[in-house]
Amino acid sequence: MDFNEILDFNVSQRFFRYVVIDTQSDPTSETYPSTAKQKNLGKLLVNELLEIGVDDAHMDEFGYVYATIPANTTKPNVPVICFCSHMDTSPDCSGENVKPIIHKNYQGEDLVLPDDNTQVLKIADHPDLKNQFGNDIITASGTTLLGADNKAGVAEIMDACYHLINHPEIKHGAIRILFTPDEEIGRGVDKVDIQKLGAYAGYTIDGESAGNMENETFSADGAKLTINGISSHPGFAKGKMESAIKIAGQIVAALPLNLSPEGTELMEGFVHPVGISGHVEQATIDFIIRDFNEEKLTQHANTIREIATDVLKHFPNSTYTLQVKPQYRNMKAMLDHHPQIVEYGMEAIRRAGMEANLCSIRGGTDGSRLSFMGLPCPNIFAGEHAFHGKQEWVSVQDMQKAVETILHLSMIWEESAPPNPPR
Repeated sequence: MDFNEILDFNVSQRFFRYVVIDTQSDPTSETYPSTAKQKNLGKLLVNELLEIGVDDAHMDEFGYVYATIPANTTKPNVPVICFCSHMDTSPDCSGENVKPIIHKNYQGEDLVLPDDNTQVLKIADHPDLKNQFGNDIITASGTTLLGADNKAGVAEIMDACYHLINHPEIKHGAIRILFTPDEEIGRGVDKVDIQKLGAYAGYTIDGESAGNMENETFSADGAKLTINGISSHPGFAKGKMESAIKIAGQIVAALPLNLSPEGTELMEGFVHPVGISGHVEQATIDFIIRDFNEEKLTQHANTIREIATDVLKHFPNSTYTLQVKPQYRNMKAMLDHHPQIVEYGMEAIRRAGMEANLCSIRGGTDGSRLSFMGLPCPNIFAGEHAFHGKQEWVSVQDMQKAVETILHLSMIWEESAPPNPPR
């Protein structure tokens, strides 16, 4: 089926509506969602779903949006599938007063963002722009992130919902929709109701380049190193003071480059200090630990212990403790038990006219945790690039291809189900 002949894509207009709503999450908050403003987008999505005829669309108290596209097939046993994207944007860069700009018919030129002309998108810095000649590129204005991560995915799922409701010739089983808060701070599925969702398989729409599908993520731990130093009046500190701040600085400085984000790539893991706080008597370093091989997480934590132990040899009266907590695990361990989930996704990408690329992601998605909660959930491209920064961008045509992929995927699950039993 050639969707371009029958569908009027509205995904970019939806995207423009969504990105101007500030939905940044807050890692310091203890509420669910972490910021109430995320519900502003959730309310808009519920209203739009109700308007197009998705009668059960609603948002719960935690900010999750649930909805169902009813089956329109006569086959009785098509598995229920779920499409999922997150509504929040990263706290790493401002998401307030986003001004989306469309650069029509891109031809390889530098894209200078008007509100800060030091923000320039160049092919040398963004190699995927080489694949966008003739396409329409959307950026922010230079002072904020764009929010394509993951409002591109939200817009794509919403546009697919519209077409599934309005084009009964696209045969499909029951489809569940899930929009989550707080993915960017690692809490995206903390309060999700898996039983209520009731799906056999899921797909997050939260990936990068068009045609990519990810079935493998990092496994992830968080670690907190607490250093207990010795405080003394600075005027009388000689031979007495052992500053926890200085100890922390030496530990961070001793981390090897080949185990740092800036020194690793591809399938290499890392140890990354993400925050330091404290005073002379006590200081803490917060780390994230990442590797595709779960067993190596323990090795990486031991590297922190070894460095801390070595540094504290020079501070005999000081001590440390290291607390390690699991965050998420590589979803491939679950997806390998359900190969058809990935196979159908790859076929949907091919049917949408692209080369399908199966990839690993140096990060995590809501699908990582959902896969271990009983919903196997690989990640499909949304077209977002340079996320978490002021040069974030997405192309209109890639978003349209993502919509097509969602529609083809819905049809493939229906096609692959057994026919009605004979009477």
